[in-house]
Amino acid sequence: MSMAVVGMIAGMALGFAGYFGGFGAFLLVAALGAVGFVVGRLLEGDMDLGDFFRSRDDRRR
Repeated sequence: MSMAVVGMIAGMALGFAGYFGGFGAFLLVAALGAVGFVVGRLLEGDMDLGDFFRSRDDRRR
């Protein structure tokens, strides 16, 4: 599935949540989508958990 299709599906989900559930539901869906994205990247191995806990000075080295 291409990234354009994934983005379209995510946008439609946020649109439905905002329309039917209001702004609170929109924020909840957006936050859970972001968490799901990060967990998916961690499971695929594209991202390391240590990336979130290192200081900026450590990343430059």
